[in-house]
Amino acid sequence: MGPPRSKKRRPTFRRLLRTSGMKLENKLKNRQLKQQNVAKKQRKEQKRLRQAMKDAAIRMPRPLETYRKRPEEEEDEEEFVESLPTDMMEDEDLEQMTAMARQASFITRDLSSCGPVHSGKKRSSDVVRSFEKVPRKMARMEEKEVIHLLPIKDKTGVIPQSIERVVKTPPEEEEEEEEGAANKPEEMEDEGEPESLAGLTPAQRGSLRAEKLNQKKLRIASLGSAILSDPVNSMKRLKELRGMLMESDPCVAVTIRKLVMVSLMEIFKDIAPTYRIRPLTPAEKAAKVKKETQQLREFEEGLVSQYKFYLEDLEQTIKDWKQKKRKRSQAVGFGSYCSLAEVAIRCLCELLLSLPHFNFHNNIIVVLVPLMNDPVKKVSTMCCDGFKKLLHHDKLGEASLATVRVISGLVKSLNYNVRPEVLRALLSLRIKEVEMKKDIEDAAPKKKFMNNKEKKKKLSRMQRKWKKAEEKLEKELLEAEASESKEKKIKLHTETLNIVFLIYFRILKKAQKSVLLPAVLEGLANFAHLINLEFFDDLLQVLQSLIQSGDLTSRESLHCIQTVFTILSGQGDVLNIDPLNFYSQLYKMLPKLHAGAPNDDIIIVLRCLDAMLTRRKKQVTLQRAMAFIKRLSILSLHVLPNASVGILAANRATIHSFPKCDFLLDNELQGSGFYLPELDEPEHCNAQNTALWELHTLQRHFHPVVRQFAVHLCQGAPSEGSAALGVTLSRRSPVELFGEYSVKDMTFNPPVALPSNKKKEHFKLLDTELQRQIDNVLKATEDTELDFTTAHTLKDTD
Repeated sequence: MGPPRSKKRRPTFRRLLRTSGMKLENKLKNRQLKQQNVAKKQRKEQKRLRQAMKDAAIRMPRPLETYRKRPEEEEDEEEFVESLPTDMMEDEDLEQMTAMARQASFITRDLSSCGPVHSGKKRSSDVVRSFEKVPRKMARMEEKEVIHLLPIKDKTGVIPQSIERVVKTPPEEEEEEEEGAANKPEEMEDEGEPESLAGLTPAQRGSLRAEKLNQKKLRIASLGSAILSDPVNSMKRLKELRGMLMESDPCVAVTIRKLVMVSLMEIFKDIAPTYRIRPLTPAEKAAKVKKETQQLREFEEGLVSQYKFYLEDLEQTIKDWKQKKRKRSQAVGFGSYCSLAEVAIRCLCELLLSLPHFNFHNNIIVVLVPLMNDPVKKVSTMCCDGFKKLLHHDKLGEASLATVRVISGLVKSLNYNVRPEVLRALLSLRIKEVEMKKDIEDAAPKKKFMNNKEKKKKLSRMQRKWKKAEEKLEKELLEAEASESKEKKIKLHTETLNIVFLIYFRILKKAQKSVLLPAVLEGLANFAHLINLEFFDDLLQVLQSLIQSGDLTSRESLHCIQTVFTILSGQGDVLNIDPLNFYSQLYKMLPKLHAGAPNDDIIIVLRCLDAMLTRRKKQVTLQRAMAFIKRLSILSLHVLPNASVGILAANRATIHSFPKCDFLLDNELQGSGFYLPELDEPEHCNAQNTALWELHTLQRHFHPVVRQFAVHLCQGAPSEGSAALGVTLSRRSPVELFGEYSVKDMTFNPPVALPSNKKKEHFKLLDTELQRQIDNVLKATEDTELDFTTAHTLKDTD
């Protein structure tokens, strides 16, 4: 038998070729890397040589002052030096004197002035300093490059060889050196323009400016119309129009920049697609596509880049205004920065609302949210209104989530020192449903497709065939569905509301005396029905401590009470809590309301009454309900008509919920004691021993709806009959009636009827003789004049 066969496979010819190619590539790469390293070393060495030559040239000593001597002075000096007794001096002293003569400046100083020796010391030092500030001008030396050649080897050893070659400076360096000289003529031109305009009269300046402005306007209009007519092939025009944002003519720069900003905003609103443009992957770029597809890709890429540059220009305009930077070109005065920034902010707000689906929408939010807290009221109001509209009209929830995240970061970074309007903008969120518990979500039945094993066990052959076709159809329908799924929307709303409550709870915990507390309490009252059950106990304790502290205004206290009862009437109904203190607080606050500024707080009271008495009627005693009806009737006498209508409507709803409250419509007493109107405890004020006499007063009210409600309540609030209310009044809630009959415009609502145009008929008697005698007596009294003086004198004489 032969030797054992090797188990190692022999490489094929193709594999050998492949490995040899890889080796060659590796060798080539190594050679290139070595060459690059050698070139780097050579460049560093040349740089060191050039630096050393420059340092040597700079360190050469040069005298500060040089003076040429007259021939006569030179001859006298030679005679004076020859006449000196140098033989009496030692060699060391002579060398020291000559060295001092070379170095000292007092020998060459001008002695013709009669001033003291040290009088010009300060002046000379200033001259030296000015010389030091002036940059040194050195003769440009030719830079030489050392090229290393192959070395020579002889008996002594290896001898390195190298040559020098003059290096030509690239044009980029020359341009950088000439930038300083080029900027000076531009500044001179900018300064020269006002001098040329200075010779013109005001009328000529105005006509010249109007002519330039008309030319620029026509150019903007022509570019805009061309872009809108053919957006795909107009990227160059769009770029040219965007370039006009840098208008340098000081006469029309501010106006033209504003016009270009607004024009570009309208153009982008029109030509932007209804989807977000994503960047292409390398595989998509490399793939071959149709000509139309390639053209569309180029258009989308150019549109995104120009839109990005436009947003950057707007952002830079706002930054220049905030940082108070003065540009070098001086084309726009510093006073015009504010107006330019306002236009830029308005454009960003419009794009924020018009293109929430397009690219860079989150970047716009990041720019505008800090401006909500701007000290300039016009700017902050503009941004707050824009975000209120965005949150109100957002249907998907993505823009709302991005906005709330940025606002949360802003409030935290500024340590809660923000304007209350920033948090009031969050009240515009349209969130009606969130995920309350994860268990509920898990317990919900989800549609699940059957696998093959389950189909074989549970279904027959024909049923499996039908099931397969049905599942295929359902999958196609799910893929074709373009609308956003409800689950995704609820998930976004849940995350948004969690961040909102995080902002509110942080302020309640760390900044209870902040100016943000009213906005926080109003927000909690608005979203209280969506708060998780786990936070109820802690939140109720915090709100109760805030009310009992006495530091809150009446409106803030009302918001606290509304929050508590909104929680208890929703998920909190499972909690065994008796909020008697909150009933007493609201009962105590009612007399403080009147027809002045607190009249607007009545709408919060009406919401609280609906949650406290109507929805929780099983937990409320009859004594408490009658006490509230009596005090609300007293309140209805001294508030505005719309508030009176709302209060009477709330009393009607309470009487329907507690039918035994008709005791208040009778004069008979129920039980012992008498009514204590000044007592602030509704359970112990003996409201059953009083009557609603206020309703008789309200029946003579000037407002027709108030009179109608008063008559209706006096009859016991019947649902049928002559005293029943109409459909328009009976089916509306107290809050709706309060808003419908509002008197904010200081007008009667409903308007007062005009007097009739019919003339009044004169009363005539049936007896003609009696009528004649009456007319004669009236005529006689008109003809006679009364003399009061004579009557007075006659009385005195008597």
